Amino acid sequence: MSRLLTLPQKNPVLSGAGWSALVLALLLVCALAPLMNLLAPQGSIFHMSDYAVALVGKIMCYAICALAMDLIWGYTGILSLGHGMFFALGGYAMGMYLMRQIGRDGNYKSDLPDFMVFLDWKTLPWHWTFSDSFFATLLFIFLVPGLVAFVFGFFAFRSRIKGVYFSIITQAMTFATMLLFFRNETGFGGNNGFTDFKRILGIPVATPSMRMLLFVLTGCVLLGFFVFARWLVSSKYGRVLQAIRDAESRVMFSGYNPLPYKLSIWVISAVMCGVAGALYVPQVGIINPSEMSPANSIEIAIWAAVGGRATLVGPMLGAFIVNGAKSWLTVVAPEFWLYFLGALFIAVTLFLPDGVVGLLKKLKWGKSE
Repeated sequence: MSRLLTLPQKNPVLSGAGWSALVLALLLVCALAPLMNLLAPQGSIFHMSDYAVALVGKIMCYAICALAMDLIWGYTGILSLGHGMFFALGGYAMGMYLMRQIGRDGNYKSDLPDFMVFLDWKTLPWHWTFSDSFFATLLFIFLVPGLVAFVFGFFAFRSRIKGVYFSIITQAMTFATMLLFFRNETGFGGNNGFTDFKRILGIPVATPSMRMLLFVLTGCVLLGFFVFARWLVSSKYGRVLQAIRDAESRVMFSGYNPLPYKLSIWVISAVMCGVAGALYVPQVGIINPSEMSPANSIEIAIWAAVGGRATLVGPMLGAFIVNGAKSWLTVVAPEFWLYFLGALFIAVTLFLPDGVVGLLKKLKWGKSE
């Protein structure tokens, strides 16, 4: 009697508990947080301050970057130390639109941004041509980081650059881009960057309702990217990515070309960081070349390592843990923050290679036994 061959069942994007947690997170972001901020009185213990809204909104942007890092590092085995550049490119695309929205409300009462008037510029540079269009800005937020990632990734992956060499090249790339944006003649505000934003889509930015709208939008984008990432890694495409991470040579011998897989996930990861940067800028109120510093890109990798690579939830959790600690320590003992960050990364590397999520899983298994 012949035996039937049973193919492995496709894993669901989320389990029942996972979907329940997702719905709960949506309710927290879209309903509970706005109620606590806009309706709860300031003296109440249930009030969520404007500072807390701005802080959590900023960390959610960072969590998107950590999620993007997990796709490229945790699931594909490619450590990037240049993702801060993609984050900043998306931020600059949004910042250019916000600068044009200032109009004649600037210090010099000119149609040009204040820094251009100060530098005696007479007309807008060519790359500012469509910066007054919100629709074009949305396209640039996706296209600019994606195109830069595609060009760099194509040549890097085609040349089979990998490992520490790839990490060093990405760090050099973001450092060179940072130096370029520091120059006044590039038309990106030089050292000061863009700031003093007034409105977005004609609506004032510095209002509680707009802050909360940006907060809710950021939370929804984060959760949407999480579901997208779960769908991606649970598909055949995701399994090939993990195979490339574990044994790229065997993948090639099996008849798969790693180049399109590595290049596509590299571009997707870069675009996610660009979207995070675009959401970050109107909430923080400034974008400058320091966002491209190599240290910022290293921090993104640290968030993923602390939370737990190849888990998706872990890097997002790591972003909240590290940046929450940073927010507290930079107030209480700012001189110790960098020491704490370095010690945390060393401790995770030595004692928690699977991150916080790995530790929680071990504790759960220990109790079940």
